[in-house]
Amino acid sequence: MKRNIYIILCFIGVFASSCKKVLDIEDIDNYDPQQVWNDPNLANAYMANIYPMFGNWNPGADSDSEQLIGINFYPDRVTISNGEFKSWNYSNIRLINQAIRDVNAGALDQATKDGITGQALFMRAYAYFWMVVYHGGVPYITVPQDRYEDDLYVARNSTAECFDLIIRDLDEAIAKLPERIATSSTDYGKIDASFALAFKAKVLLYKASPQFNPANPWNNSYWEAAYQENKKAFNDLQARGYRLTEDYANIALVEKGPEVIFAVVNSYPNKVASWDYGVRPGSESRGPAYACPTWEFIKEFPMKDGKLYNDPTSAYYKTEAAFLQQYWEDRDPRFDKSIVWNGKPYAVSGKTGKRQYTSLGIAHELDDFGVNPKAGVNSTNLNRYSGFFIEKNSLLKLTQAEVQQYDVDFVLMRFAEVMLNYAEAANETGRIGEAMDILKQIRQRAGIEAGGDSNYGIKAITRDQMREAILAERNIEFCFEGHRFWDLRRLRMLNRLDGTTKHGVEAIAINDDGSEMAMGQARALADKYELMENNFKYSILQIPLSGVKVNSLPESYYFFPIQESVIDKNPKIEQNNNWGGTFNPTLE
Repeated sequence: MKRNIYIILCFIGVFASSCKKVLDIEDIDNYDPQQVWNDPNLANAYMANIYPMFGNWNPGADSDSEQLIGINFYPDRVTISNGEFKSWNYSNIRLINQAIRDVNAGALDQATKDGITGQALFMRAYAYFWMVVYHGGVPYITVPQDRYEDDLYVARNSTAECFDLIIRDLDEAIAKLPERIATSSTDYGKIDASFALAFKAKVLLYKASPQFNPANPWNNSYWEAAYQENKKAFNDLQARGYRLTEDYANIALVEKGPEVIFAVVNSYPNKVASWDYGVRPGSESRGPAYACPTWEFIKEFPMKDGKLYNDPTSAYYKTEAAFLQQYWEDRDPRFDKSIVWNGKPYAVSGKTGKRQYTSLGIAHELDDFGVNPKAGVNSTNLNRYSGFFIEKNSLLKLTQAEVQQYDVDFVLMRFAEVMLNYAEAANETGRIGEAMDILKQIRQRAGIEAGGDSNYGIKAITRDQMREAILAERNIEFCFEGHRFWDLRRLRMLNRLDGTTKHGVEAIAINDDGSEMAMGQARALADKYELMENNFKYSILQIPLSGVKVNSLPESYYFFPIQESVIDKNPKIEQNNNWGGTFNPTLE
């Protein structure tokens, strides 16, 4: 259990990179409270050791949805015996509970004690929330147990009790935390009351959701409380200066922007992330990309007028066949800021004028996708690529040699999420006008045309229609940020992924008359970046090409099982009733 943890003061590069002195807490599991909680630097170091619970950039965060390639939900992906989709984070819970108890016994000033207690209370609520989202009610332990006995011989709290305790912890945290930590503060990157308030609103949205209320998904009594709290979060944070970043492309790339509610601070060389390493074409990275958008998701981006390409009322309406050959034209501006496609101008590695190609026989072998027999070579990427890459949040100035130096702050929560959570709660409580206003603001920032009715392409006059409009907007606005699977699960709409396959698009260079261009000529033009998108014809290929694989998401996935090994250690833990046990993980 012993771990050497080296922490730069001001939270070791987690919160700032200018501090030089290093602290060494040699054994975080058996530390000396008298030493730690009487020294503000050691106390901050202790807390910094827990902050990694908030994660970092993950290129594959949406691989569980239709956004990215990969059939992640094969039959029996989740079982009671394996570790797949399990959340049982009692090691962090013990460290958090230790801090809450011990900090008040130390000689730190009251403001420091309150700050640490507030952070720890939020962390406890955050950890338990995700355990409840995974499994339903869990043992809600609030005192530090022996490290070898954590969560043993303790029964599960009901799901309702867990939600109550999560809200109680968040309320106490909000009361102790600073309202908003300024971007200029050395404390930037710590939890503040604004993040806690926004997260509390999200918790109540989940509590009202169909996941926890399957018999009464849209008219249960929890929706009104969710609305009130989400409206408060929206109004209070807006009053504190939070707002949408003007340019969608700059939400994360221009750090500490007005939209960022909470960010994990990265700073090279102390702390970096793998985003560019995972999303760039292989020729501009240190290996093949492992997160590529699907054709299914490409089609879900609206057109410039906010309507889908196959909507006959759209000014940019296209048939399926025509759209495949012109899919990059007249799209929601977020499309261009999020996706890399064949022939797109792509100044990666600072290469001004570069176009990215994916066509087999033309593109670099680490970038190609296709089966064109005239290429004279086989692609090695047919099971891992799609003909598309991710540009969103990519730090294009990094050269290939620098790709693993990506240190953009990881934005865990932003104001657009607060807005769309509010819109959802407003809609489900009959306030469709408030929901519409929020969607219009999101689409206006995106750069979508307002249209003659100033509705930005939104056609929703009923609650059901607005629900679908909000879900579609979340899918695009938060693409590749890890929201989609959890949104569908929260709304009990996993059937939209069940039984689906995934596809990519092959590009083959053509002449003006539509005939296929000679490979030598095509390569020569590509070398000078003279082949444009419309110099190719496009066809659809299934991924993986090696065989038919279909997503399999049974009804039991709305609550994942408690791992069998946990129950074996603690006979008081009941298994979920959707996995053969007796515990009801819902609120019903």
